[in-house]
Amino acid sequence: MKNFNQKTLNKTINLSGVGLHNGINVNMNIKPAIENHGIKFKRIDLEKNNIIEANYKNVNEPVLCTKIKNSYGVTISTVEHLMAAFYGEGVDNALVEIDAAEIPIMDGSAAEFVEAIRAAGLQEQKEKRKFLKVLKKIELKDGERSISIEPLENDLIVDFEIIYKNPLIRTRRKEFKFSDGDLSSIYNARTFCLYEDIDKIKSMGLAQGGSLDNAIVVQANKILNEDGLRHRHEFIDHKILDCLGDLMLSGHRIFGHVVTSRGGHQLTNALLNKFLSDKANWEYQSYESQKEDNNYNTPIVANA
Repeated sequence: MKNFNQKTLNKTINLSGVGLHNGINVNMNIKPAIENHGIKFKRIDLEKNNIIEANYKNVNEPVLCTKIKNSYGVTISTVEHLMAAFYGEGVDNALVEIDAAEIPIMDGSAAEFVEAIRAAGLQEQKEKRKFLKVLKKIELKDGERSISIEPLENDLIVDFEIIYKNPLIRTRRKEFKFSDGDLSSIYNARTFCLYEDIDKIKSMGLAQGGSLDNAIVVQANKILNEDGLRHRHEFIDHKILDCLGDLMLSGHRIFGHVVTSRGGHQLTNALLNKFLSDKANWEYQSYESQKEDNNYNTPIVANA
């Protein structure tokens, strides 16, 4: 039997790119960290009070991205794609040093983060990994939006539904089972927006670094990106990617069944707050499996 111990990187990863929302060029170093460190961000452009823990309690203003803030008001935005890569690749402990207030968007997906993590390799640590086991069903509703989590043995399922009036996106639903092991289409799915929403989004001070190089833009029944979609489920797969990243802010991987309609960053965070606020809802579980970590070593590039 293989013990599922905590893991960190074998070596430091260096990445750079533009922030999707602030439009600023960003340099980022992802460093190995000791056991039980978890995921922390360090704003190296600031001299003090610059550590931000990746924790659901630190989420602040989750509008079109997930932003976290420490007790001194220092923030880091758009953490969800990197957190999803950590979730899927099995990274429990890392220090992310960054010289600006937003994670680089790269190509709009998690693919480049995953490639870098795999190139660096992982080292197994002595401490056991703790999973969060769901003990009872928790539900939230906000108008037409809804999300729930309920017990599931030794696995995570995310059942996600999107509903758009746009004739190309329309209503789509997909159930993703983590133990199936193939995260390729999830990792590779890019963020997207409607062409008619761009001016409004930019007027909010967001998407200042957005372009066809890092987002899918949909106008009526047409994809404006020259190469179109990477695969037919890219819209819904990106929403599942975001959900995985937001769930990782629990500090652990989760054994449970998540069902959401019209979900997003804010709703997932509200669920985590309600779910984790009462110890009767969950318990820690250490897990052993005969499987190797095949879930964390799937191809990145999905077939079109």
